[in-house]
Formats: sequence, C-alpha cells, structure tokens
Amino acid sequence: MTLYRRYADEVAAAIHGGALQPGERIASVRAASRRRGLSEMTVLKAYHLLEAQGLIVARMRSGYFVARPAQERPPQPAASRPQRRSTAVDKSELIYQVLEASKKTRVVPLGSAFPSPQLFPLARLQRSLNRATRACDPWRTVTDLTPGNRELRRLIAVRYRLDGIDIDPDDLVITDGAIEALNLCLQAVTRPGDAVLIESPTFYVALQALERLGLRAIEIPTDPAEGVDLDALAAMLQRQRPAACWLMPSFQNPLGARMPDPHKRRLVETLARHRVPLIEDDVYGELYFGNARPRPAKAWDGAGQVLHCGSFSKCLAPGYRIGWAAPGRYGDAVRRLKLGSTLSAALPSQLALADYLGGGGYDRHLRRLRLALEGNRDATIAAVRNFFPDGTRVTRPQGGYFLWLELPRAVDTLRLHRDALDKGISIAPGALFSARDDFSHCLRLNYGHPDDRRINRALRTLGRLAAAQIDAAAGR
Repeated sequence: MTLYRRYADEVAAAIHGGALQPGERIASVRAASRRRGLSEMTVLKAYHLLEAQGLIVARMRSGYFVARPAQERPPQPAASRPQRRSTAVDKSELIYQVLEASKKTRVVPLGSAFPSPQLFPLARLQRSLNRATRACDPWRTVTDLTPGNRELRRLIAVRYRLDGIDIDPDDLVITDGAIEALNLCLQAVTRPGDAVLIESPTFYVALQALERLGLRAIEIPTDPAEGVDLDALAAMLQRQRPAACWLMPSFQNPLGARMPDPHKRRLVETLARHRVPLIEDDVYGELYFGNARPRPAKAWDGAGQVLHCGSFSKCLAPGYRIGWAAPGRYGDAVRRLKLGSTLSAALPSQLALADYLGGGGYDRHLRRLRLALEGNRDATIAAVRNFFPDGTRVTRPQGGYFLWLELPRAVDTLRLHRDALDKGISIAPGALFSARDDFSHCLRLNYGHPDDRRINRALRTLGRLAAAQIDAAAGR
C-alpha cells in the first residue's frame, strides 16, 4: 500500500470512529507532514483521496475539515417543470445588461462564465505561441483556412479516440470558440420559425442563438443530477415535431447535471428514430471529478445525427477562442457556413494549441485543475449552507464549476443581482436561463475562483441580502 493511501486510511478510521467530528478541522498539510514524517505531496494526495471519498472538504484559505453528513447539507433543487409548448425567445437585451454590469475586474466574479485565469498554464501557452509562430510556414495563412489547422485537428481526433470515438481529422471544423461551433451547427439543421428542444434551465447562449435565428424554444424538464427527462423529451418529439435538439449532457450549465451513460444512449436512439439532430455542447466534459471522463452522447451516434461541439476555452485557454465541431453527416453544411462567415479561426491560436497539446502537458494540467475545482465546490456548498437563508437548495455537481441555487420564493434574484453589484459582487440570476420568466428565485454561482480571497466574504453578503428580501416580504 502506498504511503498516501495508508495515511488516508488512518484519517478515515479516525473519522468513522468518531475521533474526528463533522465540521472539525484536521491537521494542515504542513503540520501533518512534520508530525508524521511524510512529504507535503504525500499528505496532499491523501487529502485529495479523502475529498474524493466525501470524508473531508477543503475550505478557501481555511484548510481541510471533516465533511458533514449528507443530511446536514442543503437539499438539491427539484427537477424543473416548464410549460409544454414552444416559446418565442426575447432575452438578448436582459442577458447583455446583466453580463455587461458584471465584467468589471473589481467585481467578485460569482456570476462569471469562466474560472480564474490563474488556473490555466498561461506562461506555457505563451511559450508555445512564440515557438509556433516563429516556425510557421507563411503558406499556412492560406492552407490552414477552413476547416482549420491539420495538426490541431489530428490532435483533437486523438482525444476522441481515447473516448472510444473514431473521428477522422478531416471531419472536424475548427471554430472561434464553442459558441461559433454551436451556432454554425444550429444554422445547419434549422430554418427560421423552427422549434428546438432545450433544457430547462438552459445556458443563455442557446437562448441568444435561438432568438438571433428566429427559432422557437421547447423547454424540457431537467433534473439537477441526471439531466433531461427523456420521457418528456419523447412526448415532445411526438407532439411538437422539432427541427433539432440542443443539449449539454455532461455537467450542464447552469445545473451541473451529468446524464448517465444509459440515458445518453437512449437519448441518441430516440432522436435518431425521429430523425432529429442533436447539437451536443460538451465544453465541460474534461472537468470531471471522478475517475474517468464521461463519454459524450456522440459515442452512441451511428447515423451521424450528433453534431458534437467542444472548446479549449473552459479548460485551457479562454482568450485563445478556439473550439471545434464534429458535425457528422452535416459536415459539408457546417464547413460552408464557416467559409461564408468568419472563414477561419485565428491561425496563431491554433498553432499555439497544437504545439501545447503535442508537448504532453495537457492531462497533467487538467488533473490539477479538476482537483482545484472539486475542492472549491465543497467549500462553496459549505458556505451556502452556513450563510444563506433556510430553505435554500443547492446542486452537487460532479464536474464543471457552477452551482445552481434555488432560494425561497420571496427572493427575486434579479433584484439580488442589482443589490449585489452595489456591493461589488456579480451573480447570474435565474431569469437568464429560461425563455420564459421561470427561475426568478434561482441563481448560478461560479466556484471556479479559488484564488480570490473575497469569495467567502461575498457569499456571506449574498446570504444577508437574500435574507433581507425574505424579511421584507414577511413584514419584519
């Protein structure tokens, strides 16, 4: 048995035996290293194992604590129950106003769509950029236009093969981030006036895309743990005859839901029977907290009906704006749309990422990133439990970097958003995530900023602001 596992077993025995109580702080990494004669890395690996087992939690700048029993954690939100009809989308102005107000660097970024830039290997990427651009053949500025740099497409195809998916590099289209990939795929399979199946709640970028293309939204009930209700989806396919389905099966934004593999298979088979293409947004797939990356729905696609979209923006290089699409049978349509719109993603970014991926450090970076995010998820859930009003529900995602909170009905999170901005805090109010006015008492929190010392104080302030709304509604 390795040293870190032996030490982890000793701490686990102390927890199970009652010597360490729920909520009690355990020895710091440095103190345990000195006392036990172990390296700090050995102790840290033991603590990460105990975290994965749910026995301890990390709290920002406070250390490690014995986890509280599940019954002491806030309950999870219930599955959504949207209306069963298509809806015109008119959300872009609200989304723009909220996001613009949240962009200032002085604002605590709980409403951000990105994790902390300090979690990414930016210096290493800069070296790759410098090296790749110095060695660049000038002819690549022409030959690497649509569908994108061949070497980068080859390396992305290699990662697909690691998931058991055989995709030819020539079937990939490099795009300006995942947003462009998703929009191109949506354009390829719809016409103005069509209806599209989406999750409820859904990522606001999907709502913006539907609105821009003159499409209607059909919102499907979605469980915070397992994703879309497949029975409800099948019923909508019979009743509404949608043109497409846009879903995020792995660590859905904003819920963090992860659809189990049998559900993904059933999803793909159901949509194939109805000849409805699936646009799969998989930008968070690499940010899993378990032992293996969840397989995308694309893995069960035998008919080329799944248009799979990915990106490096959420897990490696936000500012490089490089994504891709594996559009299956719709490849020609997506390539034509790319050629007729932005023509090509920026070549220096493509070359830099190809150089970085070829260097072999990507998976090492991802392991560190996942550990940081998982620890911060637990710390943020603990802060919600400690600071937010009674009756608050919160998700427990197994990947990504978002929590979805359902507050008591007396709380209006658009008002909370405005009040929080006055205090220098951003949130993403629930109104951003539905074509209707659902989720007015819900919000999304970003826990991807573990280096920001203002986070815990901001969460305490948010809890007080929410409680003040409840007191006002009760006349207290």
